Amino acid sequence: MPLDLLYANDGEGRDAPSWYAATAAARADHPRLEGRIRADICIVGGGYTGLSAALHLARRGYDVVLLDAHRVGWGASGRNGGQVGSGQRLGQIELEAMLGAEKARRLWDLAEEAKALVKALVAENGIDCALRPGVIHAAHRRRFLPDFRAEAEHLAKVYGYESDYLEGEAFRALVGSPAYHGGVIDPGAGHLHPLNYAIGLARAASEAGVRIFERSAATAITHAPKPVVETAKGAVEADHLILACNGYLGGLAPEVSARVMPINSFIIATEPLGPERARSLIANGMAVSDSKFVVNYYRLSADDRLLFGGRESYGYRFPSDIKSFVRKAMLEIYPDLSDAKVEYGWGGTLAITMNRLPHLARLGPATLSASGYSGHGVALATLAGKLAAEAVAGQAERWDALAAVPSPRFPGGPAMRWPLLVLAMLWYSMRDRL
Repeated sequence: MPLDLLYANDGEGRDAPSWYAATAAARADHPRLEGRIRADICIVGGGYTGLSAALHLARRGYDVVLLDAHRVGWGASGRNGGQVGSGQRLGQIELEAMLGAEKARRLWDLAEEAKALVKALVAENGIDCALRPGVIHAAHRRRFLPDFRAEAEHLAKVYGYESDYLEGEAFRALVGSPAYHGGVIDPGAGHLHPLNYAIGLARAASEAGVRIFERSAATAITHAPKPVVETAKGAVEADHLILACNGYLGGLAPEVSARVMPINSFIIATEPLGPERARSLIANGMAVSDSKFVVNYYRLSADDRLLFGGRESYGYRFPSDIKSFVRKAMLEIYPDLSDAKVEYGWGGTLAITMNRLPHLARLGPATLSASGYSGHGVALATLAGKLAAEAVAGQAERWDALAAVPSPRFPGGPAMRWPLLVLAMLWYSMRDRL
């Protein structure tokens, strides 16, 4: 990796300059790790995966230490589009062709459990994260409509999952943009304030007994005979280790980095638009994602802003002017917002896999890694943390079933990944214009 992504675009412990950070709930300031300590389980990474694993393990009675290089929720878990999506990053028809009906069904069922788990954790722990129902999937090319309709009909017939297919004026009455020809409304999905969700998970984990150390980046790992995680000023000796770093894994686990590639995505927030104008953009208040290869994803905030995500950079450095960078994409969807002031702009690093399915792996008899959610991580990362907790507790069937899904290496090694991704983006960008 050409840069240390933990520090390439952000100062230590500083939140992104996001609307989420500006409206974040109060949170504890956890100490740095100093000295050598012991725990049953050490978790590296304070995002949804790590926090979920920590919470579930602590409630099983384990002594858990969680390390984060910055603060809990600092990474993609506190910066993302907030969509709690259904299924996997790929549609079920495509998954069935790739993996067969039985494995595709298992992935669907796990994804449904993931959504339910998010909702349950929010309710059980009193997490104030503005959880709302619904995601709209929008087709930006008319030729995509048959596939949208086929997927919706397949989900209803084979999986018993109901969604609504709309096109033409009926769809544009819902999403007030001239850019779309139709789409599918998924009322069983949802969206939330991602940073407040992470803060709520951290509070629940801490109350359950998890020892959280912030500004304590893992610098080295020894796996045998039992894992030891080194930091700048301390170390954790543990019986089990869970790596929950996603796009910020760096060189801690090269065997994972070969299959999981970090990419940057960016979001802007407009000024408050007022209820009437906001509802003219998305009439029912659901979140939206579209069919572009570099997906546009957006929703309305509780104070009637448009939170619009889109575009990706061809390098690990963030653009110098994120607001202008993303505003261009927003105006392609909503040209009437040319007079709306953009008040926030921020970036974050997520991670993708070749097949866009999460990469769960055993890195040794006592080390697990979960990452590569490919933009579908709010629900799937939460579930992955729970499955990691199950595996550590000796109930590994579900973890091992997901870990058995093939996860191809990216071709060419780290030096070739960005050039190959750029070529792919250029090809799909041309396709998107047709």
